[in-house]
Amino acid sequence: MTQVPDWLDRLAAQAGRTRVPRYLRPPDGRGREAAVLMLFGEGPHGPDVLLIQRSTRGRRHAGQPAFPGGGVDPEDGGPVEAALREAEEETGLEPGGVHVLGTMPELYLTHSDNRVTPVLAWWREPSAVHAASPDEVESVERVPIAELVDPGNRIMLRHPSGTAGPAFRVRGMLVWGFTAMVLDSVLREGGLERPWDPSRVEELPPDVLDLASRG
Repeated sequence: MTQVPDWLDRLAAQAGRTRVPRYLRPPDGRGREAAVLMLFGEGPHGPDVLLIQRSTRGRRHAGQPAFPGGGVDPEDGGPVEAALREAEEETGLEPGGVHVLGTMPELYLTHSDNRVTPVLAWWREPSAVHAASPDEVESVERVPIAELVDPGNRIMLRHPSGTAGPAFRVRGMLVWGFTAMVLDSVLREGGLERPWDPSRVEELPPDVLDLASRG
């Protein structure tokens, strides 16, 4: 059993007061409730976060790295239960070993019409994980924080629409979009971010764009 690190305790204490940019604020009466599990733990290479690579055969967000998660079902009772259930279904983790620290404000994703609640958690007792739902998940990775904050792994990624956002190249994955935006915020607010060059801009690869356009 490992203790919650100080930086994560501080982040959890202010999580509910996190400022949400205007373009991510949920509109009144719209959007499906969803939740993602932002699960941090102490891994073999230091502190890490659990990410999945969605299957290219999937119906939603095909091929994209993401936090485990999905829609909030009526029987879930809320975003925390939904995030844990989805994470168990997708990665095979044991929910009993997860210590939920709190939730961040809802974020609205226009493309999928989802109102997403990030659930912040610490992996008190880590369990083995794998692609437990092959039709939806290609692989599961515990990505070390040290790799995420490495300036050499950080870029800005520009969408054909002209908008650009933070991205990470880690473990053979290009982490971008919603997941990268949330990770960028967490690393910054947690005091873990190292100086990097945001003028290093790359175009969104055509194959990634093609998969993204499918869901």
